[in-house]
Amino acid sequence: MKNYKVCVVGAGIWGRNHIRTLDNLKSLGGVVEEDKLVIEKLKIDYPDCIFFDNLDDALNHGFDGFTIATPPVFHFHDAKKIIDSGFHVLVEKPFTVNKQDALELCDLAKQNGINLMVGHLLLFHPAFTKIKQIMDNGDLGKLQYIYSNRLNLGTIRSDENVFWSFAPHDISLFQYFFQNNPTEVVSRGIDILQPGIHDSTITSLKYPNNTMGHIFVSWLHPFKEHRFVIVGSEGMIHFEDSLSNKPLLYYDKSVMFEGDNPITDIGPTKQIDYNLDLPLTLEMRYFINHLNGDKIEIEIENLNRLTVYVNDDLKREWPKGIDQATADRAAGRTTTGGFGERS
Repeated sequence: MKNYKVCVVGAGIWGRNHIRTLDNLKSLGGVVEEDKLVIEKLKIDYPDCIFFDNLDDALNHGFDGFTIATPPVFHFHDAKKIIDSGFHVLVEKPFTVNKQDALELCDLAKQNGINLMVGHLLLFHPAFTKIKQIMDNGDLGKLQYIYSNRLNLGTIRSDENVFWSFAPHDISLFQYFFQNNPTEVVSRGIDILQPGIHDSTITSLKYPNNTMGHIFVSWLHPFKEHRFVIVGSEGMIHFEDSLSNKPLLYYDKSVMFEGDNPITDIGPTKQIDYNLDLPLTLEMRYFINHLNGDKIEIEIENLNRLTVYVNDDLKREWPKGIDQATADRAAGRTTTGGFGERS
C-alpha cells in the first residue's frame, strides 16, 4: 500500500493537531505556515517534514493531499486553489464563510473528481458511532427528537460568531442521525460582547415524520457543557462529552397510552461501553484511506450546504470591517501575517 503524504495548511492550535496526528500516522509530508517563528519551532519536533511559507510552492511539491486549518476567511481561496491543482483536500469547519463559496467548492470538487472533505470531527467519535449502532438495532424505536448543548466560557472570537464556531459539529450529527434534510429551520441569536457577532444562538430544525432537533450554543456560559440527548419511542440516550469519564447512558424509558391516558414506562439505566480511539486520528485515517480517489461515503455536500444555510437565518455571514490584510488574503492577493491565528 502506498505511503500517502499530506501537507497541512496552517499551523495554529488546531493545525498543530493535524500535524501531530498525521505524523503519528506516518503521513505528514509538509506544512504551510507564514509565521517563521512557528516554523522554526516545528522543525525541532518534525525534522523530516518539509516547510513552506506559501501554498503555491507546496502545490508544486507533489503531495498526495492537503488539509486546511487556516482562519475560516481563507478557506475558500485555499481550497479552491488546491482543488484546481487536482488534489484531494480536507477543510476544517466552518467550511466557508458564506453559502456561495460553499456551493462553488462543492460543485468544483464534483466536476474535477476531487474528494472534498470537511472536518466534521464528531462523525468519527466512537460514542456517536455506537449511538448509531444502537439506533440501527431498533433499541430506541422511532426517533422523536434530539437536542445538543455546546456551552462554555470562551473561546470568544472576533472573526466568526458562535454558531459558525460551535454548531457545525451538531449540524453534522443531526444529519447523521436523522438521515434527512430539515423542512424548517428557525435560528435566533444575541450579540452581547461585540456588535454583530452572536455570542449565543438557539436553533430549531424540523425534520420529516414529526421529528425535531434543537441546538443551543454559547461561548458566554459559566461552565462547560457538551450534552447530547436522543429521545425515541422505545428508549433514550444521553452522552456527556464534557465530563472526564464521558459517559454514554441508555435509558429504558418511554411513554405508552392506556386509552387516552399517557403512562410513563421507566426501566433501568445502563452505561454503554465504546472504544476510546481519538476522533481526529479516525478522521485523518479515513481521509488518508481515500487519497486513492475512492469516493467519500459521508454526505459531506449536504452537511456543508445546510450549515451555511442555517447561519443565513441568523442574518449574518461575516463580521463587518475586516482589515485590509485579511481581505487581501481572502481574495488571493499578497499580504503579510501568519496562517496560524485561528485553530
